[in-house]
Amino acid sequence: MPIPLRSDVNVHSRCALCSNEIYIAMKSALLEAVLLAVVFVAPNHAIAARPTQAQTWTRADANADGALSREEVRRLPKLARHFDRIDLDGDGFISGREVRVWREAARAERRNAAQKGVKDSKGIEELLRIADRDGDGAINRAELSRVSPRIARRFDLIDVDGDGSLGRDELERWLASLRIARRSTK
Repeated sequence: MPIPLRSDVNVHSRCALCSNEIYIAMKSALLEAVLLAVVFVAPNHAIAARPTQAQTWTRADANADGALSREEVRRLPKLARHFDRIDLDGDGFISGREVRVWREAARAERRNAAQKGVKDSKGIEELLRIADRDGDGAINRAELSRVSPRIARRFDLIDVDGDGSLGRDELERWLASLRIARRSTK
């Protein structure tokens, strides 16, 4: 018995070729419905626009003093992760100027890395992802020993600030010093 799906497609329920035609017809009908919705329905509904950086800053700045404290910046996860790097003057607040300087420095680093053919610290990201068991963004001696005993033997050399953990900055500096040492021996 034929099963009418659309006026131009008649198929038999047991035919393998017809099953493919059903799939194609259904996909076509779905695509038509989506296109109609986009053309006729979407313009009548406001599509939520992504807030500008200024709007995001204003929402996060609870006391409207123009600077973000560590507490206020928690609403902005990307800035919160890099708070200490961004806070250039170390006053415990980040200003719009400090964020602009940080972003421009990050862009310059990426441009320099791309020009030198160096990936954006993919090895360090991978090491942190694998070794950082407690999720604090740094690797302590035990975590590093578990993953790479060879690098762990150099822990005190890499741990420049002596806080007992290796952050991204310390690992990047150490790798950079290795690259320089390799170039000088060639």
